[in-house]
Amino acid sequence: MSEGLVVAVRAIIAFFSLLIFTRLLGKQQISQLNFFDYTLGITIGSIAAELTVDLSSRAWPHWVGLLSWALLGFTMEFITMKWRYAAKYIEGEPTIIIMNGKIMENALRKMKYNVSDIMEQLRNKDVFDLTEVDFAIIESNGQLSVLKKPEYENVTCKDLNINKKKSGISTELIYDGILIEENLKQLNKDKKWLITQLKSQGIKDVSEVFLATLNPGGSLYVDKYKDHIKKILDIGDYKGPY
Repeated sequence: MSEGLVVAVRAIIAFFSLLIFTRLLGKQQISQLNFFDYTLGITIGSIAAELTVDLSSRAWPHWVGLLSWALLGFTMEFITMKWRYAAKYIEGEPTIIIMNGKIMENALRKMKYNVSDIMEQLRNKDVFDLTEVDFAIIESNGQLSVLKKPEYENVTCKDLNINKKKSGISTELIYDGILIEENLKQLNKDKKWLITQLKSQGIKDVSEVFLATLNPGGSLYVDKYKDHIKKILDIGDYKGPY
């Protein structure tokens, strides 16, 4: 068997093994991963890469290593879900670094943070003045959660005694030129109604539409494949005042 074919077969094995194992380990956004999860993902990916291209050894040991790391990761997730005490040491716990507007210097040193790190994360939260902050907490994934002082919080509809209707979410009716009939049925609409709506916008066929959505208010948003938008001038072509 040629080396190219061996690599292709190993790649298929590694790909589907990795797909299965990551599904078993669950779904988390990158921003929700703690340092252990991040390291675990890199290690499993590295083993899968070695399984694919390391032809100096048999594939079986690499696959066993991949399985072992995935099972250990799954076991640690199970433990942290069942025992909060264990999760405290495995995943870490939130740390208060600003309390009642005062910076906790000892907590910063323990977290190996400095003031510039905190200021950067505060700016990412649209907070540019420390006097606005009541509490700030470093979560176990390294993200910063901020509670502003009451006088600096945004005014809500509830504060103004305003009753606001629920907006809901839009429903896709056409995507990439394909009609989603199931969504139409859920909205108690039919294809005839949709075609009528499209014709009112000069569209003769569903295949002309890239995306069509219906919002809770009843208005239809339609984006065609060819929108006939005028070409935008490059910055260098702009002759107006700066």
